[in-house]
Amino acid sequence: MRTKIAALAAAGTALLTVGGANAQGWPGDKQMFFIVPFAAGGGTDAFARPLAAQLEKQLKGRILIENRAGAGGTAGAAAAAKATADGYTFFVGATHHAIAPAIYPKLTYDIEKDFAPIAMISRPPHVVVVNPKVAATSIKELVAAAQVDPGKMNYGSAGNGTTHHLAGELFKMLTKTQIAHVPYRGAGPALQDLIASHITMTFDGLGSSAAAIQAGQIKALAVAAPARVKAFPDLPTAKEAGLDGYDVATWYALWAPKGTPDDIVKRMTAEVGTALKDPGIIAAWERQGSDVPDMSGEAFGKFVSSEVTRWGKVVKEAGVKLEGN
Repeated sequence: MRTKIAALAAAGTALLTVGGANAQGWPGDKQMFFIVPFAAGGGTDAFARPLAAQLEKQLKGRILIENRAGAGGTAGAAAAAKATADGYTFFVGATHHAIAPAIYPKLTYDIEKDFAPIAMISRPPHVVVVNPKVAATSIKELVAAAQVDPGKMNYGSAGNGTTHHLAGELFKMLTKTQIAHVPYRGAGPALQDLIASHITMTFDGLGSSAAAIQAGQIKALAVAAPARVKAFPDLPTAKEAGLDGYDVATWYALWAPKGTPDDIVKRMTAEVGTALKDPGIIAAWERQGSDVPDMSGEAFGKFVSSEVTRWGKVVKEAGVKLEGN
């Protein structure tokens, strides 16, 4: 009996040792995945890729960006929630995922319960941008044109129930205009159609529109923030442009599936904090009109909960419903 107990104890010790070694050796040479729930080229993707590249340098590991677009970002979130919680799969989500509970009554995941919060990674404001053929050069001119011919203009979004969608509906409420909503499978495809003049405008995150604005492919009329952004000092705020109360920003963040080992969650949280202090990342974020947030772990988790409540109220008051439902 003693021999059997001793053998079991030795086996248990061996397992603990192996488990500890694996955790200490993370990530090793095993491939890591960042699930991005929108198409390549959108705002989430625009911040996920440079962050992943910086983390690869720090961790000396490989991170593959896996774009899983669909259902306003909820399809990718659902896949991430079901992923093996072994420390090799992470989820790069956004404000959209705090909005989703009020939009999708049958979600198969819970953003507050099925993920371990790592950190907020960026927070760029939204911007009102129009295609190159639109004559309006200011918010006042755009609103006037929309009011002359109700329903003729349209706006693209990253999908039903996303921040882009609600930003558009809030704009319509404040300006008393009728502008049709055209949902896409991510901000990237919407931006491409805006550049091609297939849609009139978008209320996009500055992170995904910045390069196109700088290249002159689209026109920016105002930034939906309390203050002007460093990268676009000549771009007026919505208030300066005559649209008081229009303040919308999209934050982006990193989560791990619930059950991911605590030591790995803590390690990744620390690594993200280090990455966000890198001069290259800071410069890249500034070019995209974003500040560098300092919010992680439990504090970020509480923030997400507050956002779920906040956007739930906005959805209810605006009467936003999914098209076709």
